[in-house]
Amino acid sequence: MITPAKKQMKLIGSLTSPYVRKVRVVLAEKKIEYEFAIDSPWNADSNVPNVNPLGKIPVLVLDDSTVLFDSRVIVEYIDSVAPNNKLMPESNRERTEVKRWGAVADGICDSAALIFLERKRPAMQQNPEWIDRQIDKIRRSLDFMSTELGENAFCMGNHFTLADVGVGCALGYLLLRFQEIDWRESHANLARLYDKLMQRPAFAETIPQV
Repeated sequence: MITPAKKQMKLIGSLTSPYVRKVRVVLAEKKIEYEFAIDSPWNADSNVPNVNPLGKIPVLVLDDSTVLFDSRVIVEYIDSVAPNNKLMPESNRERTEVKRWGAVADGICDSAALIFLERKRPAMQQNPEWIDRQIDKIRRSLDFMSTELGENAFCMGNHFTLADVGVGCALGYLLLRFQEIDWRESHANLARLYDKLMQRPAFAETIPQV
């Protein structure tokens, strides 16, 4: 009797989204095979709203067809079910600190994505003051991350965690979309961290592509 091959997980997302990149990095760090279905909710023929009621990416379809969405939910799930290379600390205090790093990193991505969308509108319809407010959030968040990182090798000290995944993907998205925000020049320690992360195959192989 032939045993059917086990169904792989399927990740739905784009090549530019920093949230999708987070999931791709974690899957690579965990050495988990999956199918990558490229789709964007902004495409007229997108299938994303049919699998995620929020119409957002990433979406992870598990091998039993359960659907997970929101990058933070997905990466914590992957880390919990794959015991190798644990990325989330056991201690409640450390877990909270990792989640705080993730919140700041996602906040940068949120503001950056909002600016990107606003700038796609006709020039006369754009709100420069609103854009400036989002840029200010990004700059203050970069300052916060730089202060918290200090001279540490990684966000949580000497160990690579989900905090570094989130921060690395946020910084990479700024490099892709907002080169006018020169965080490498203003925050040398963040630049060192990003360069260290880019030495990991999981990051090098998931560089955002336009």
